[in-house]
Amino acid sequence: MKQKTALEILKMGHNVFLTGPAGSGKTFLLNEYIDYLKKNGIGVAVTASTGIAATHMNGQTIHSWSGMGISDVFLEDDFAKLKKRYYHCERFRHTKVLIIDEVSMLHAHQLDIVNNICKNFKNPKLPFGGLQVILCGDFFQLPPVVRNGKKAQFVIESEAWIEMDPKICYLEEQHRQEDSAMLKILADIRGRACDEETIDLICSRQNKNIKNGITPTKLYTHNANVDGINNLELKKINEEPKIFQMTTAGIEQLAAVVKKGCLAPETLTLKKGAVVMFVKNNFEKGYVNGTLGKIKDFDQSGMPIVKTFAGKDIVALAEKWSIEEDGEMLASVSQIPLRLAWAITVHKSQGMTLDAVEMDLGRSFEYGMGYVALSRVRTLDGIKLLGINDIALEVNPIVFELDKVLKELSNANSKATLKMKISEKKSLQKKFLEKCIN
Repeated sequence: MKQKTALEILKMGHNVFLTGPAGSGKTFLLNEYIDYLKKNGIGVAVTASTGIAATHMNGQTIHSWSGMGISDVFLEDDFAKLKKRYYHCERFRHTKVLIIDEVSMLHAHQLDIVNNICKNFKNPKLPFGGLQVILCGDFFQLPPVVRNGKKAQFVIESEAWIEMDPKICYLEEQHRQEDSAMLKILADIRGRACDEETIDLICSRQNKNIKNGITPTKLYTHNANVDGINNLELKKINEEPKIFQMTTAGIEQLAAVVKKGCLAPETLTLKKGAVVMFVKNNFEKGYVNGTLGKIKDFDQSGMPIVKTFAGKDIVALAEKWSIEEDGEMLASVSQIPLRLAWAITVHKSQGMTLDAVEMDLGRSFEYGMGYVALSRVRTLDGIKLLGINDIALEVNPIVFELDKVLKELSNANSKATLKMKISEKKSLQKKFLEKCIN
């Protein structure tokens, strides 16, 4: 499906599951729809399954927005407590559209809890109380985190999914990778078709240096050593450190949530020569979440000057991460949009586009880990592979079969939408806006 068709479906007010491979423009399309809703005065809740994903769109976690927190069960007493919160009642009164990004990492039972909370605040007879619900994500990415050997259940296995009956919009155009070898590798992993040729392509980057002159970001499957590597590398640089402290504004508890989800550290220590990564999108200034560079120097006011992989000098000024509701900022944090980037985890890299990566997939332990790591990079030449195991290239067999069904459903939705008369589409879109406003 093309982005234009998916946007038309969203504007008609359907519940939607927006999916597609890494780099197919899912977040871009969501932001386009959010802008459309705001311009028309429609209350939209922008949420995600993780704090990092939520910061990409100035949203908050679905756990925080809904009020479910980290609960695995939600009882009558919990609903009663929520209903006593004035701001929570106001939140639901104003919200007409609910967006949940990165749903591959949300548990089925959590979506059911959100469904029940929405019904309690809105219309109990309608799925999610009558809100338009847009779920976004890719089940080939990392699954929900489970503990104590429990089995992860995707949102598609929830009762809420059946109730909401989403229209599937599967985006397939590629906006990230610009290299046919890289596209083949990713398509083969998704298609469980990694033959000798694919594996040879990946292994052709074993211990190969990256020629772009930028020190690559090291991607690890485990948290251990990531901070250690970054701090050790910084200590090796014999330059004066500059320290930048995060500032907060707005509701204290919400500011703490933004802080937790923000990839920029609370205290950022930089030195001339440090390898850094931008952790926010700013297309006007020429960087995105994942752009790599080195600290070239500091300007007269002490702000870091980053020389990017593309050879561009960018003065990194403080940026804002915020939680907004009904066009009003509830809480925000401000910090220089950088972090040390000698090393990060595969989990934290989800949603990023990286120029140069040194990855060790030798300790992969989860379906989708290799796919997430490899799909961060634009070209095969941008990879130095330190190690790989069998699990790294595996995808969940259930997800593989599900993907075929999702593509078929999306194709049917695409054809049906393209066949519709423009006047019919405009009429449905107008009705949806009127329903939201009234």
